[in-house]
Amino acid sequence: MMGKLTGTAFDKEDASDVILKGKPTPRPKDAATLILVRRDTEYPRVLMGKRSGRHDFMPDKYVFPGGRVDPQDGRPVAYSELNQQVEEKLRFKTQRTPRAFAMTAIRETFEETGLLLGKTAEMPAKAPAGWQRLYDMDIAPNLSPLDYIGRAITPPYRPKRFDARFFMAEAEQILIDERPPVDGAELHDLQWVTLNDSLDLDLPNVTRFMLGEIGERLKGNTPSGPPFLRWTRTGHTTDRI
Repeated sequence: MMGKLTGTAFDKEDASDVILKGKPTPRPKDAATLILVRRDTEYPRVLMGKRSGRHDFMPDKYVFPGGRVDPQDGRPVAYSELNQQVEEKLRFKTQRTPRAFAMTAIRETFEETGLLLGKTAEMPAKAPAGWQRLYDMDIAPNLSPLDYIGRAITPPYRPKRFDARFFMAEAEQILIDERPPVDGAELHDLQWVTLNDSLDLDLPNVTRFMLGEIGERLKGNTPSGPPFLRWTRTGHTTDRI
């Protein structure tokens, strides 16, 4: 079920990402992003990091951890599965299993920040591709704390396109310990930042839009469904799933 929204996260272009007109439009690749929220100070904070300037997609922008869905991401053993309502909404207009998106968000967050999102459990010796490090630590991904808060497809004028699902989780519920995030090759200047302070960072427009969604949720306002931002033949649209 879809409902219309006003406004869009694609009102402005990031000049560094625009491609020349007349070139073939890349097909969007499935991706997932995780927004971790901490409430241990006066104002809630979210984890953000700066993308490397060497990236050809959104270089030097501050974003949430995340990345492309890998073929094996639907297979890992989990400590808990997704909430049924979350799973149903993730099925909208995709053939991919919903848990693959959640697993990607957890795997990418681990790879980009070193944070462990799961529970201690006896894991099998052999893991799906990309998951061996977590299996070796006996960490089982914990999917039930993940809430699905939005989806966005990169506009067709970008050199790289992603069909990204955005998840949100309370850090206290999903993190296995209190270790700090560690900068890596993908993200640096990782920091827990309040929503107000995050708006002063150099953000992609879709990230800024999702911060608004988070703000509403943290105020106790429950949206009618995750926003779905995408382009059609007549231009960009923003609906709710």
